[in-house]
Amino acid sequence: MPERPAPAPLGPRMPALRHGVAVLRLLGAHPGPLPAAAVARTLGIPRSSTYQILQVLVDEGLVVHIPEAQGYKLAIGVFELGSAYLRHEPLEHLARPLLLRVVARSRQTVHLGVLSGHDSLYLLKEEPSRPTHLVTQVGLRLPAHLTATGRAILSHLPRAQVDAIYSTDRSWADWNGHGPRTLRELHTVLAADHARGYAVEEDAITDGVTCLAAPVLDHTGVAVASVSSSFRTGTLTEAAVSALTGELCAAAHQLSRRLGGAEARTP
Repeated sequence: MPERPAPAPLGPRMPALRHGVAVLRLLGAHPGPLPAAAVARTLGIPRSSTYQILQVLVDEGLVVHIPEAQGYKLAIGVFELGSAYLRHEPLEHLARPLLLRVVARSRQTVHLGVLSGHDSLYLLKEEPSRPTHLVTQVGLRLPAHLTATGRAILSHLPRAQVDAIYSTDRSWADWNGHGPRTLRELHTVLAADHARGYAVEEDAITDGVTCLAAPVLDHTGVAVASVSSSFRTGTLTEAAVSALTGELCAAAHQLSRRLGGAEARTP
């Protein structure tokens, strides 16, 4: 039986698929509806092809046409795909070995968290054989602006996105009398976190507990998660805290690379 030839690379032979992905990314980056003509002009795609691509995306529920605006926006189908992505837990599968490595080297509890609205949501928690019992657990939501886990992510988001997240009074939960209470205070804290390369929080959630967190970045430099560790304040030497910080940043950098993203600056 003759040997079957190896398949040719698909990328250059599938311009329509590449254009479809480009359209989705463009609509996702734009705050309002975009006319088809603007999509074609921005991406350099012929108008006839642009209309065909948009119609397919509309038919598949990924894009919706807004007649009043004579433009197109992402539809609920994109959210459903994102939800399916989260349900399959690829982020957790990629992160768990890295978190276990930090636990083995530091003997501290380590978490993986993401942003959910104005909360930080804990997806993973790995502990040493003798863990310190803390408030954090998988599925727990805490105010993002009060936690290092949340602030590490917020510090690598566009300023306008942070403003939108904290646009209502409900966003400013206060657990322990600590942390920023206005957008101006929050941006000052986040600027320091960004410049440092990781976030530090003490007492904002629990008295006597310190948390360190390093951001996990996507290919655009925006944070999609953070790797963090919490411990009783004063129980670690300065050298141990420095070593733990380095381990967290290294794990976050490795996870960023596994996700095809960039790396935050090394402290």
